[in-house]
Amino acid sequence: MNSKIILIIPLLSVIMLLYLIMAYGFNVNFELGSDPLFEMGLPSGASWSPTWSGIFILLGVITLFFELLKSTRTTTTSQIEHVLSIFVFVVGLMLFLFLERAGTSTFLIITLMALLDAGAGIFISISSARRDFTMG
Repeated sequence: MNSKIILIIPLLSVIMLLYLIMAYGFNVNFELGSDPLFEMGLPSGASWSPTWSGIFILLGVITLFFELLKSTRTTTTSQIEHVLSIFVFVVGLMLFLFLERAGTSTFLIITLMALLDAGAGIFISISSARRDFTMG
């Protein structure tokens, strides 16, 4: 039962919630030009200086990968997850428009990842259903 709950919850909603907790609870600056968290030298001689914004975008991309893997399933729970993904996108868009600390490019990119997740999930489900229908 617990694994089904994890499969239904859109993981990008967790990233959005974590963003809001960090922005409001810990007063983290998510602007793209903010101060780096640390600096790390690379073998090429360049230095990598990630910010909170970059870290959250990286987490979002990794999460989006797992969401796309989840969207290849064609079960009833996956259909519920697609509807919840649309809901996450709509809520994310409203938060971006109406909350000051969510009005950053970082939050917009995470919100657009939720749109991509919802759209890809629906498209993959339709394609899979069409394939199953023609083969059956």
